[in-house]
Amino acid sequence: MRVTQSSDPGPPHAPGPADVDLNLLIALDALLDEGSVRGAARRLHLSEPAMSRTLGRVRKALGDPVLVRAGRHMVPTPYALAVRAEVGAVLDRARAVFAGPGAQDLRTVERTLTIVGQDSLAATYAPELFARAAAEAPGVRLRFLSESHLDAPVLREGVADQEVGVIDTTAPEVRVEHLLEGAMTGLVRPGHPLLEGELTPRRFAAADHLTVSRKGRLAGPLDVALAERGLERRVVGNVGTYPASLFILLRTDLVGLATGWMRPLIDELGLVAFPIPLPLPPLRLAMAWHPRHDADPAHAWLRGCVRDLVRRD
Repeated sequence: MRVTQSSDPGPPHAPGPADVDLNLLIALDALLDEGSVRGAARRLHLSEPAMSRTLGRVRKALGDPVLVRAGRHMVPTPYALAVRAEVGAVLDRARAVFAGPGAQDLRTVERTLTIVGQDSLAATYAPELFARAAAEAPGVRLRFLSESHLDAPVLREGVADQEVGVIDTTAPEVRVEHLLEGAMTGLVRPGHPLLEGELTPRRFAAADHLTVSRKGRLAGPLDVALAERGLERRVVGNVGTYPASLFILLRTDLVGLATGWMRPLIDELGLVAFPIPLPLPPLRLAMAWHPRHDADPAHAWLRGCVRDLVRRD
């Protein structure tokens, strides 16, 4: 999308919103998304010198540096972060206006869509999602971000376009769609001693356990269920992501946990999943997005892709 202005300057008047070149919004969106002049230039099909000049115009229009150098990289200023979501929202609305309802051809869209969630979800579904993007929306780039140990409002602030995972937010500015429900299972290497004989809660608790938590937590709902039976498991360590835990479990006698949507990874590595001999609360996988993206065709396409992949399994 490109906005142009009339070559007739009209009568002199005081500077105001009408004097703003709206093409600078497109440039600002690309600069904040790419985090570099080179990346923004490539995305907008401009030379780097031209993009540098455009950055200068953006800085002058906003009265803010927008991007500043930090070591070998450039990082957005606090003001740039504050307006990032609104810039994206304005451009989304503009695209929807000019495309008309359902008229946008996804094969002509050039966008970066960002998904935040557990690494296990990216490892499980990203290959097919990339393949579908190549076939249906080749100009769309998909960026996966891991969940942070901090609970930041990534959708509201425009850091991510979509969140996928166990979502418990009740914020009114977030849309949440339930995808599937499942239970946690135990996970061990083939031939693990725990697979022999009857698996009781006491025997399960007595094994050496590995927890997964991006916040470094060593306990969770499983420990609550064990405590109700007067039991306590021996947790010997923690890692931040489920994919990392899979390789540790494969080479040790530790016992881990897995979600139902990790089944393709579990099977590919040859690990063994087993029912946990305790009643545990179900896990509800959902996706969330900001309402400003409701009518955007590219976002609707992404939601449809995620919905199809997850519910198919």
